[in-house]
Amino acid sequence: MNYKKIDKSDNAAIAKIVRHNLEKARLNIPGTVYFDKGLDNLSEFYNAAPDKRVYYIAKNDEGETIGGIGIAEFDGFDGCAEIQKLYLSDEAKGKGYGKQLMSLAEEFARKAGYKLLYLETHTNLATAVKMYEKLGFREIEKPKAVVHSTMNRFYIKKLQVPC
Repeated sequence: MNYKKIDKSDNAAIAKIVRHNLEKARLNIPGTVYFDKGLDNLSEFYNAAPDKRVYYIAKNDEGETIGGIGIAEFDGFDGCAEIQKLYLSDEAKGKGYGKQLMSLAEEFARKAGYKLLYLETHTNLATAVKMYEKLGFREIEKPKAVVHSTMNRFYIKKLQVPC
């Protein structure tokens, strides 16, 4: 498994993976990332503020995009970043890649100076919910700053600051 920061050449492949996952979970509906205008051009958003945001693309040994994860500032809490668009292709699931991507995102957040990580998800994404809880995220009430109104599970995690 190889990871790299997103560039323009990755946009179409990761958008396809995100949409496929949301279709399978019956979340290809308004109020989800499925209809975000920027989904087809993620590299523009994440690369516009590289000290605060990143999107990591996961590639298999053949160089095919098999998933990704984003992290960006979140205005709902002081010193907070949001885990965004963590999705894997069907063939990449169940191999620990989601946890590896989460680890990369947390590392970036710490280095960028964030104190908290926030994420929002949906009950239909049960495997993801279990992983987030195992990784130390705790469920919270819906923050006022939520953008994707269809999401129904909200989590926060305090980051450990390295000594």
